[in-house]
Amino acid sequence: MPLSLYSTLSRSKEVFTPLDPGNVRMYVCGPTVYDLAHIGNARPVIVFDVLYRLLRHLYGEGHVKYVRNITDVDDKINAAAKAKGETIRELTERTAKIFHEDVAALLCLPPDVEPRATEHIGPMIQMIERLVAANYAYAAEGHVLFAVGNDKNYGKLSRRNRDEMIAGARVEVAPYKHDPADFVLWKPSPDDLPGWPSPWGRGRPGWHIECSAMSEQHLGESFDIHGGGLDLIFPHHENEIAQSECVHGGKVFARYWLHNGFVTVDGAKMAKSEGNFRTIRDVLAEAPGEAARLAMLMGHYRDPLDWTSERLAQAKQGLDRFYLALRGAAAPAKNAKLPAKVEAALDDDLNTPLAIAALYELLAELNKASDPAEKARLQGELIAGGAVMGLLQQDAEAWLQGGDKDAAEIEAAIAARNAARKAKNFAEADRIRTDLALKGILLEDAAGVTTWRRAG
Repeated sequence: MPLSLYSTLSRSKEVFTPLDPGNVRMYVCGPTVYDLAHIGNARPVIVFDVLYRLLRHLYGEGHVKYVRNITDVDDKINAAAKAKGETIRELTERTAKIFHEDVAALLCLPPDVEPRATEHIGPMIQMIERLVAANYAYAAEGHVLFAVGNDKNYGKLSRRNRDEMIAGARVEVAPYKHDPADFVLWKPSPDDLPGWPSPWGRGRPGWHIECSAMSEQHLGESFDIHGGGLDLIFPHHENEIAQSECVHGGKVFARYWLHNGFVTVDGAKMAKSEGNFRTIRDVLAEAPGEAARLAMLMGHYRDPLDWTSERLAQAKQGLDRFYLALRGAAAPAKNAKLPAKVEAALDDDLNTPLAIAALYELLAELNKASDPAEKARLQGELIAGGAVMGLLQQDAEAWLQGGDKDAAEIEAAIAARNAARKAKNFAEADRIRTDLALKGILLEDAAGVTTWRRAG
């Protein structure tokens, strides 16, 4: 079946037809690097990583271009740097580095291009100048604002009425605005904040113009997919469409708009005041990144997802079962075919829960198989099915042993147990096995060989 995606713009599933199958293009809004990324920030990174992998499978690795930006000029950054006593550059560099480490631990591929806002100020200024020239923007008291009333299509993504737009955008009330709904493209900067020279004086860009300029720079005036969290539909994505389509004479900006659902924690909106705020680092301290990834993909990307320790533990236990079945598997063949049920599920608007269910069906078949060739085939299919979701690509032994720092000590204990068994000192052999079990180490004896793994 062809790939179908639910587009927020049409409020329906649409068959995905790229502008150019030889150059499939996707833009996803990335982090504002002022603090550690939380588990809600992780969801779009994981979701669109799966879409990226699927597109590469369908169109070829060299025919997909994935752009995810970094916002490194923003009022939140300015405030955080001041509060932490750091320079803005120190804060953004440190936080971006941590973000990269965190998403790598979640087994996410890096995007093909990761533009930074501060490196694209020139294109932003040029885009603003074109909007002013086309009467879609105006300068006032050092600011440049987008004239919402001049764009007859404004609101087509969010489908909000005018009052909802003004309330939802939390717009600044300012006497220089022609309309309360008008939003900032450029604003003045005092000497103690980042600023760049412009036709309107020293200043810095508004948030929305950044993504319009960066996506045009790296993907062109029109591209295939724009993604992000549900919270970005309005005002951010609405304003991106307005800016980009007005500056290009109504030319379609992005053809498919995908948005992932919200993440709650323990049944409540995540907030430090609630004590349920979870950074990616917090989660990685609780379980391996692959477990967190699977836990996220156990829910459909458009549905709300409640993050709990139980969900994470369930994912970890599931991966233990998969890797136990893959223990001793040969390296997957280059031509290992993606299982049809997995591909069909993902082609249906990235239905990862159904794709994971298909992996469990394969697992059940594998655990019943006795013929070595059949087992090898099923192991290959399981690895290939996991690959398109960024799962089951680690060495099974390493996973089951948890990268254990005590591996040498454990191996020594197993050798002592084997020696005791050989000497028929079964009491000592049992003592060693029990001692290891109390430390969470499970032994498995098969065909004269003893293997071990960490208990789930």
